Amino acid sequence: MMAVLEAHPAHRLIGRKRLFSLAVPAVVLAYLLYVAVAFDIAGLAGRARWDNGAALLQDFWSYKIHVTRNNRTDGGIEASVEGMRNATFSTDNQPDWITVRPDGGREIALPQGNSVTFAGDGLVTLTTAEASYDIRPVSDGIETDIPNPPEGFSVSDKRFSADLPGGARLTVTRSRSEVFRRQPGWELFFFDLSSPFHGRSLTELVGLAVSGERLDPERSNIAGMARDFWRNSIWHHGDVAWAIFETILMAFLGTFGAGLISLPLAFMAASNFAPMRIVRQVFRRFFDFLRGVDALIWTIILSRAFGPGPLTGSLAMLLTETGTFGKLFSEALENIDEKPVEGLRSTGAGPLPRIRWAVIPQIAPVILSQLLYYLESNTRSATIIGAITGGGIGLLLMQAMQTQKDWEHVTYYIVLIVLMVIFMDWLSGRIRARLIRG
Repeated sequence: MMAVLEAHPAHRLIGRKRLFSLAVPAVVLAYLLYVAVAFDIAGLAGRARWDNGAALLQDFWSYKIHVTRNNRTDGGIEASVEGMRNATFSTDNQPDWITVRPDGGREIALPQGNSVTFAGDGLVTLTTAEASYDIRPVSDGIETDIPNPPEGFSVSDKRFSADLPGGARLTVTRSRSEVFRRQPGWELFFFDLSSPFHGRSLTELVGLAVSGERLDPERSNIAGMARDFWRNSIWHHGDVAWAIFETILMAFLGTFGAGLISLPLAFMAASNFAPMRIVRQVFRRFFDFLRGVDALIWTIILSRAFGPGPLTGSLAMLLTETGTFGKLFSEALENIDEKPVEGLRSTGAGPLPRIRWAVIPQIAPVILSQLLYYLESNTRSATIIGAITGGGIGLLLMQAMQTQKDWEHVTYYIVLIVLMVIFMDWLSGRIRARLIRG
């Protein structure tokens, strides 16, 4: 009888644990269901434009070359990279899939055996594996004889368009005939159309760099390649490099400036250095206020006060990190070993020598480790802050996203940001390791 009675508490404990193990997943599941309903995930999925998403992904790694004829003027035909004002191909430097016709028109080869012909008289001919279609712009629209348009064709008396395999597209209106074809890679990444090195193969470039005749009498071919790459008018590699440096500088100034300001203030918030409670509370609440306001909020406030610029972003990070470092450094000061301090005091040393020789050596590893860690973190934050204040790589990224055409540039900037963060992580890790060993 006693054994049965003693087992009851154990059974109740097991029952409570079993109930708890079932209740927690049930609560989590209920919360996820609530989130799905509250945020209308089903409706969001229904409204999603998957075709736009697929086109966006294509723009990350490819670009479009447009071949356009103005039907209202003299019928001039030009080929250019989409979204690039200064990326129009000259007549003698056309892509190899564009052929100039004797009548001044163009033969445009497209993927999977399709082609488009711009005749000299304005007629547009689309040739596919199934059939050939003629479209002619006229004064009040277009003329064509396509009674049963295939899938992907859109035909009216004002406009003809056809989505073709391989991401190509043909559009004809009374004012303009246009066909575009996707090309893999990033257009004109190394040399723009004004460079004499554009369009040359890797073998040719190596030959020119090693022993080829100078294309520019004023400089060697290697120097010319470096100059044209650095001053590329499409990708602006020189400006991008400066923007990366500006972003790192913004993070450096904000982080280490906050460290210099917060270290002396941290003594006023540490209980073993500021015995008056009211003084400690004032400085602790001051640190709470600074770090309680996010750096993005400080960025908006300061940009209204001082205008946009990298310095504004640095000040915003400085304010937030001053609060963070003030708390961390004051806690480190409260945990120091008092014996070295007492030893110096017994020799008659004043407050400043005691801090210099007994306190700083104890907290220096903590301070440097935190500064380096937050420098790495603020390098990422400087990208977002730069998009608001108008500085660094963040500004270039925001501008590329707003154009809605230069998504390959967006990819380029994102890759550079990731590489920058990886480098800062590696560098801060090496420095921390050296300091710890030292």
